[in-house]
Amino acid sequence: MTGLRIGYFGASTGAAAALRAAADPGLEIAAVVSRGRRPGRTGPALAAVRAPTLLIVGGDDVAVLELNRLAAEAMSCETVLTVVPGATHLFSEPGTLEKVAELARDWLVDQLAPGPADDIPGGHGLP
Repeated sequence: MTGLRIGYFGASTGAAAALRAAADPGLEIAAVVSRGRRPGRTGPALAAVRAPTLLIVGGDDVAVLELNRLAAEAMSCETVLTVVPGATHLFSEPGTLEKVAELARDWLVDQLAPGPADDIPGGHGLP
């Protein structure tokens, strides 16, 4: 298939890996979802992420929430920080992981939808 956009979802340690991979200038990544963890572990690559990024953090994971706030400020791409009330680090509380899935789905559907250039023959949308 051609013309499909790529989105990354990373949870916990995978969140930093997804962000670091999205900073690769040789890749055309259209969206990133990072659930929990410490995105600052991405290092200087964090500022190089170009894909719109959704950071999802548990409201009761206070230390990680603050680190995600700082990461959002350090990023130069569109970045949205969403807090899931009552959730801790692993989102093991009833309904919190389902909420993460809904948020990630909605973000990726919105971000990965074809843009106007994708509908035009010879347009310059993402491959």
